[in-house]
Amino acid sequence: MLPLDKEYLDEVEAIAKSIQESEELAAYLQEEEDEYYERMKEVFEPSIQAVHTRVANENPLQLISLERRLMQEDFEGLGLPRMLGYSVMRGEFDSDYKYVRPQDHFKDLVLAICQSANFELLKKRIGQSIQIGLALSSDIWITNLIATIENKKIRYFLQSQKLDKYRSCEGRAEGYRIFSRQFRQFNYMTADFPHTVGELKVMWSSLKEFLLYRLERKLDNTSLLPFMKEFIENEEFQGQDEHLQVMGIYASFFDLNEDDLLHLVQNFSKTREKHPDFIQSWFEFILELHKSDRVPVDAYADARIFNILDPAINDKMSEYYNLMATIHSMGYTQEETMETVKTFYSQHEGRSLVNECVRMSIKHYFDQLLNNLEATDYQELFESAKIYTVYIRIFNNQQFNLDIKRLSMRYIKLLLKKYTDKRGKDYQDIKKFVSATFLDLKFLNEKELEELFKTRRKKKPQPG
Repeated sequence: MLPLDKEYLDEVEAIAKSIQESEELAAYLQEEEDEYYERMKEVFEPSIQAVHTRVANENPLQLISLERRLMQEDFEGLGLPRMLGYSVMRGEFDSDYKYVRPQDHFKDLVLAICQSANFELLKKRIGQSIQIGLALSSDIWITNLIATIENKKIRYFLQSQKLDKYRSCEGRAEGYRIFSRQFRQFNYMTADFPHTVGELKVMWSSLKEFLLYRLERKLDNTSLLPFMKEFIENEEFQGQDEHLQVMGIYASFFDLNEDDLLHLVQNFSKTREKHPDFIQSWFEFILELHKSDRVPVDAYADARIFNILDPAINDKMSEYYNLMATIHSMGYTQEETMETVKTFYSQHEGRSLVNECVRMSIKHYFDQLLNNLEATDYQELFESAKIYTVYIRIFNNQQFNLDIKRLSMRYIKLLLKKYTDKRGKDYQDIKKFVSATFLDLKFLNEKELEELFKTRRKKKPQPG
């Protein structure tokens, strides 16, 4: 957590001053009616959200400092219900949908709301956030939280938000899924950078999630660069899998200037030397990125790694990135490229991590092609089938075949919705292609082909 920059702090203080001097607050204090507080929300919460969004986008490590300032009494609780939801969403949870660490900031926001003079109004807006936050927390943590509150009425309110339907993992998973929908349009993520190996073991996964979250949304990460550099040059971290993965994200997806790139090259090489099983861990990490499909492990990502590798080292990793350079530069459709892939692939065990990464890289190209074809472009499917047939034979891998089948079938169904005239040339061309190619590749058997192209009889209208 970093302190707020003066620019943000000045803006926040100006909002607080405006609230305290406003006619809306004066009217609310005099009348003490819900409608006057609602008017305050309409006037001031957009400004609060605007500064929150700016900090989240530009300097996310300052978000907690911002939210702590918003908890102060001169903000009259405005903005806190949404901040409470953000704090619930930030927490890292396990496969049982329970937080892996106590959520202190969630607790602080709960207490700030409960201690607010406007609690009776605020509690109408926090039910779902409280319910999910408590559902993901441990019973001991909840008991300790409620024990700190003296007001019996407020304690009863919190106890009533611990719902039976969230006692099961399935209930918590469904509740979280529904709850999370309302936050899709907001940027609320922050993180802490570890400074010791102990902190690294605890904090690395939330830091990794934070970085992927920002990369998915194509946010500006300039403010993170000093902290990323400090992280990757930490000699105590180098050689740890957790360090490798965070460094891998930095190396694969951050655009760096010349000095920062040189700094990365030096520390990447140090890490390769110190890590006892670097190549195995690296390909496990790359494969995880491919399978998650959250950030594209594409030509740009591969080129960034290719450019930081020590050319004097000739090992499986350098061979892989040389192959990627060939695929991306010459094109995956070229015969020379396919021969190069075949040679590389045959030199490694079919189910090896490195071969699986090769398959995922090639599949990425077919994903891009077949998921973006318009119905009028079906001739491109015919041409691409010639290419993916070669790769199917090179890889001889059931999962790759299933992935290509899924992509192809999705597009074929799109075509059959458009081309419904069974006597038309388009329909006949499509049927001829599918009947020959899909049968040959064992995507479909004869019975399935017959079912796919069978004429559906329209139901006769019921009499009366």
